[in-house]
Amino acid sequence: MAILSRDELKQYEFSQELGDDPRLRWFIGDVRERDRLWRAFDEVDIVVHAAALKQVPAAEYNPFEATKTNILGAQNVIDAAIDRRVSRVIALSTDKASSPINLYGATKLVSDKLFTAANAYAGANGTRFSVVRYGNVVGSRGSVVPYFRALAGSGVIPVTDARMTRFWITLDQGARFVIQMIDSMRGGELFVPKIPSMRVVDLATAIAPAARVEFVGIRPGEKLHEEMISLDDARRTVDAGRFFVMRPDAVWWDAAHWPEGKQLAEGFRYASDTNTEWLSVERLRAMADG
Repeated sequence: MAILSRDELKQYEFSQELGDDPRLRWFIGDVRERDRLWRAFDEVDIVVHAAALKQVPAAEYNPFEATKTNILGAQNVIDAAIDRRVSRVIALSTDKASSPINLYGATKLVSDKLFTAANAYAGANGTRFSVVRYGNVVGSRGSVVPYFRALAGSGVIPVTDARMTRFWITLDQGARFVIQMIDSMRGGELFVPKIPSMRVVDLATAIAPAARVEFVGIRPGEKLHEEMISLDDARRTVDAGRFFVMRPDAVWWDAAHWPEGKQLAEGFRYASDTNTEWLSVERLRAMADG
């Protein structure tokens, strides 16, 4: 098993958790560096691509850097995986890639398209590529949870808009879903889990019940509600029970790959404000406390 990242501190902390395991190889590197990926993918069967510049304001201010990591980095992962004859590659996407309005979302949409098309690019090589898309991860780096916690003692929690909603998933749930989809993928699918929505004001109440909520207005590049399946994408998406499968619009795709899925109804759209499952303040508090 190989672990590649730019962050030597996180690698050190992770290695302390796992202990001295000779089966693990630790690579300091960047997806921008194709040669480093080529080395790290040696004798690797499965790749989970989670690298991205994901902070919306930072991507808006540094568009060239976001493009290099999120788009060119994706291309490097694809090329290295094919060259090294990796069996399966699954890339992590985001709800911001559906009908994107900011640069981060736009770069991730391009990345999603690259990984889907890579199945044709690989040809008879045998490397297969799929994508997993989900919403906000509780407690992830840059998440609103640690931000709200840091401000709880001030007595004031800033929220952009009272109506704002988001999809919500725990880190453990996200990781388990990725592993399950690695087993299920045929190549070319974009998988979307069925997860609950939450109101940001409810999250603020759950984390800092004694604090006053102050509405500060939507930031540039920010949506009022997030979306994981658009109206147009729904036409090629099936409901597979616990998750949705967005099928590629390509001549090489065989619709029989997912015969168990039920075609979504015309006009369906999977968005955080029209979701059928919602998190209460109590459930939000339980998830945030982990």
